[in-house]
Amino acid sequence: MSTRADRADKDRADKHGADKHGADKHGADRDRADRDQANRTAFYAMGRGTGGFRDWLTLLHPPYTLWHLSYVAIGAAVMPNLVLWRLGGTLVAFFLAVGIGAHALDELHGRPLGTGIGSGVLAVTAVVSIAGAMAMGVVDGGLRLLPFVVVGAALVWGYNLELFGGVLHSDLWFGLAWGAFPAIVGAYAQHWTLSVPAGVAAVAAFFLSMGQRALSTPARALRRRIASVSGQVTWRDGGQQELGRADLLTPLERGLRYFAWATPTLAVALVLAR
Repeated sequence: MSTRADRADKDRADKHGADKHGADKHGADRDRADRDQANRTAFYAMGRGTGGFRDWLTLLHPPYTLWHLSYVAIGAAVMPNLVLWRLGGTLVAFFLAVGIGAHALDELHGRPLGTGIGSGVLAVTAVVSIAGAMAMGVVDGGLRLLPFVVVGAALVWGYNLELFGGVLHSDLWFGLAWGAFPAIVGAYAQHWTLSVPAGVAAVAAFFLSMGQRALSTPARALRRRIASVSGQVTWRDGGQQELGRADLLTPLERGLRYFAWATPTLAVALVLAR
């Protein structure tokens, strides 16, 4: 009996030890995953700095590209008699100019994402994609769209390479270039005219972009420039809570994720309603 009881106690102890070891391993894996996520250059970054497919996908800034393409759709949707093929063409042109070209220039200027894509490849990618977008605009719109094509090219090159003394690389110009401008062009490309609703949509896109900037600027700083954060919150009931970098970063990026889903969803709803 004693031997059987001792064996049962040993089995329970072994099981408890195995469970504890499994829990410790799971906790360590989770902590490692959290550190890996926090050390990425963006919450959507998936590249490894090798120049491979994941680096290229990261280069596109998928949530933000989709977000800003939504402004094109919103601008088009508020115009009468929506022409879907023109909306499609405008979306392709902005994807080339902003989704690929602008982001290639941005990575070329300072490597904020830390991709392994060569500088020469980035430069060629930027030139070809932006030139392709400009060609699409001129072919479809001719002289009617030419002023927007020229302004768009100046904004892409000036903002991302911080030309003209960096004057275009500011919160205000971000709201105008990546918010209001796509909405205006999306509306104008429908019938080569604008309307009051298009102007209102552009104002909304401007403020949405300003909101994005207010969240993304500190989030980028926390991910790319700040090594650590330490602080303490004291609650009115006397309780205290230690704060670290993740505590500041998480709510910022949660808001960005929500906006990145909400804006395209709104754009789709407006297009479907037509």
